[in-house]
Amino acid sequence: MSQLSEEQHHLRRAFFVNAPLDRLHRDLLPLLLEHSLQPEIGLETGRLWDLEPADLAPLAAILDKAGLARTLHAPFHDLTPGGFEPRLVDLTREKLKRAFALIPVLRPRSIVCHLGFDPFKHRADIQRWLEVSLETWQPLVSLAREHGVVVMFENTYEPDPDIHSLFLSGLATGRTGFCLDTGHLLSFAEEKDWRVWLDRLGSRLGQCHLHDNRGREDQHLAPGRGVFDFQGLFTRIREEDIRPLITLEPHSEEDLWQSLDVLARTRLFGLLDEA
Repeated sequence: MSQLSEEQHHLRRAFFVNAPLDRLHRDLLPLLLEHSLQPEIGLETGRLWDLEPADLAPLAAILDKAGLARTLHAPFHDLTPGGFEPRLVDLTREKLKRAFALIPVLRPRSIVCHLGFDPFKHRADIQRWLEVSLETWQPLVSLAREHGVVVMFENTYEPDPDIHSLFLSGLATGRTGFCLDTGHLLSFAEEKDWRVWLDRLGSRLGQCHLHDNRGREDQHLAPGRGVFDFQGLFTRIREEDIRPLITLEPHSEEDLWQSLDVLARTRLFGLLDEA
């Protein structure tokens, strides 16, 4: 498949596609514009240290002209928002602040963030991790709230839903939610049953990152090429009348087209049939 048909135009407005900022400038923007695909702009870039919000005004104008909404994905590599080394936490907070400063210009539907929880480092003192984490995220959540943007916290290396539940319960203010990453659940979590995660966090589910794998590596395959139970997940989502934002996270153009084909054939696993 090379593109979605005009008859499926409505479908393209039902989800976002991961688009690293560096690649948007290099080669992805024409592809997104040609096929009317809404980006989740990834801010995992060294340019963020020198980037000013005004630098992205031209990109926002291009997306606005094309009628493309967007979400953001905050940086996370090597960052430690709940870490135990104060200087590294300070650097983490500085980079995250630079990412959140782009919100007024890009005006995203949401910004997806990683808690940075490492069970091998932080499980022995979860209370300390929680206190540092809340101190990091609370002002950022408050900033996002001023612009009507929801902050979504995505599962990565957290072993089970308890960490997200504890963290989200601790936030005092702001519009926040849980982002279920299907591929991370399979490849990293100790509790791999999505039902357990939804039992605990379903009321906070605001976004889903869709990609697949075979249960061992974070392969970012198209849905259906691995072993995740997408149909079961979306049946539950429909039954509970949850309306999460949806982001595809392919890591190759082949997986992008395969992912789009799956969404078109299944009408987003039946979610659009309930709209």
